[in-house]
Amino acid sequence: MGKSWFQFQQFRVNQDRCAMKISTDAVLLGTLAKAETPSKILDIGTGTGVIALMLAQRFPDAQIEAIEIDADAAAQAEENFRESHFSERLKIIHARIQDLPDLDKFDLIVSNPPFFPAHLKSQDSKRNRALHTDELSFDELIEKVSSLLTEPGKFWVILPPRQMEDLVVLAEKRGLFCCQRIQIRDGHSKPVHRWVCEFTFQKLVKKAEELVLKEEDSKYTGSYSTLLSGFLLGY
Repeated sequence: MGKSWFQFQQFRVNQDRCAMKISTDAVLLGTLAKAETPSKILDIGTGTGVIALMLAQRFPDAQIEAIEIDADAAAQAEENFRESHFSERLKIIHARIQDLPDLDKFDLIVSNPPFFPAHLKSQDSKRNRALHTDELSFDELIEKVSSLLTEPGKFWVILPPRQMEDLVVLAEKRGLFCCQRIQIRDGHSKPVHRWVCEFTFQKLVKKAEELVLKEEDSKYTGSYSTLLSGFLLGY
């Protein structure tokens, strides 16, 4: 997924100007995030815009706003939105999420946020901004989400397990509770490397689920292939 563009069934994503290319994490969040007929959706840290585009395809009646701090990524996401069939329902905002006015409320908020600490930085400033928590701490993320989410709304996020545990603690302090957890494994014998979690203002605990991405022969599992069936070519 590291080439300059990526063709989906219903849209194309150019990514040559984005530090963070389309990733499995983004595709997982775009397919797994759920909500009951949301009318307004917010994608925090949209990057190429791929998650927002996937949600536009999945929720045809929703208006979607996508916020991105990096100027080049925001411009590329805007281009990807404009060239898609969903352009009239997609809006890009070039800004920090911390600076977004609390004027609107959203029924569904999604984020594939940065989670690396500062000491692991590389020489690439754009990649650092996308990956590291300097520009957006978990506390700032949760504070903003809690002010922008409707009372029955859903917040979906993907993180490694340890970082998600930290986010769960911070979220509960703001009255947001992890009510669903999907554990992701690369293979049946591989350790869990990501959690995809749903947060709501209601304490509703659902049974934890597990998704294995690949069989022993490296082919996608039936469950993962089903998730991809409406998006990736060949599925």
